[in-house]
Amino acid sequence: MSDAIKLQMAIDQITTARAYTMTLLDDIDHDQWFQQADLLDQPNAAATHVAWQVGHLAMAQYGLLLFRQRGRSLDDSNLMSSSFRKKFSRGTTVSSDPEFYPSVDVILSVFHAIYDQSMSELAEYPLDQLNDPVDDPYAAYPTKLGCLLFCIHHEMLHAGQIGLLRRLLSKEPIR
Repeated sequence: MSDAIKLQMAIDQITTARAYTMTLLDDIDHDQWFQQADLLDQPNAAATHVAWQVGHLAMAQYGLLLFRQRGRSLDDSNLMSSSFRKKFSRGTTVSSDPEFYPSVDVILSVFHAIYDQSMSELAEYPLDQLNDPVDDPYAAYPTKLGCLLFCIHHEMLHAGQIGLLRRLLSKEPIR
């Protein structure tokens, strides 16, 4: 399989994963985004909320689709501030205080901006770099292509958590 086909398959799957995530978010009211699972009257539930899940996806997509592919760009701080990144990074503890986080509108703005920038850059991706080596995290291959694939798996994993939060918020399942 050619690198061009591999790249296109990854782009198509990234697009599909994002479309699925968006269907999960469509009918969740913004005032429900900070409701934590452990506050939804579920015994032994892990503390998380939709706002953290979406912010984390934005931060991770930046890392996997932009930073790990081409390094840091001077314009990256316009996509996501350092403060935003630190609130949603791997290993962060979810806060029950909505004031700790940016607003839902800001989270969504960053989420969409990083996706749009990623898709723009992937459309012009230099195929000769697709097999360049990288460190963890990656999926399947320790290459830049592996980072693209990991982004797909990662988004679907968090989409599952958003799906569970939807159910805890008494929303109907999407599928």
